[in-house]
Amino acid sequence: MPASPSEQNVTIRLVVNDRAHELEADAGETLLATLRDRLGLTGPKEACGEGECGACTVLVDGGPVASCILAAGSTNGRAVRTVEGLAGAGDLTTLQQAFVRHAAVQCGYCTPGVLMVLTALLEEVSEPTEAEVRQALAGNICRCTGYQQIVEAAVDAARGVAS
Repeated sequence: MPASPSEQNVTIRLVVNDRAHELEADAGETLLATLRDRLGLTGPKEACGEGECGACTVLVDGGPVASCILAAGSTNGRAVRTVEGLAGAGDLTTLQQAFVRHAAVQCGYCTPGVLMVLTALLEEVSEPTEAEVRQALAGNICRCTGYQQIVEAAVDAARGVAS
């Protein structure tokens, strides 16, 4: 006998990029699917689908998580921030400006996840060392940049180097 709709769906109340949402999601739905398909936030990307590449990284209550393996229902009552929520429309954060200056964006597929991981790092450690930046990036795969430009951008952003 098929499960009733109440067994297949969950109601989720969460705050995404400072906006409150209440929505119904499938019980097994990932946060990534909810963000992209239900809320239209396409910054987080699906690449591996196994939480290994970092392209889907978002912040939940300030900490980086792989949204491709996190059940959407587990975010009930929590705050989620995606790359779309880092700066106002048409604005760039200091970190994003540093990415532009250092040519740390090439194909751009991994960039949203990298920005989220580094945002979390910079919110926790005011002036991280190059080693700390590299450690924070350990869960993010970038096939284009070789990471050096990304590391330099993060260090400059932490120092408040202006554009």
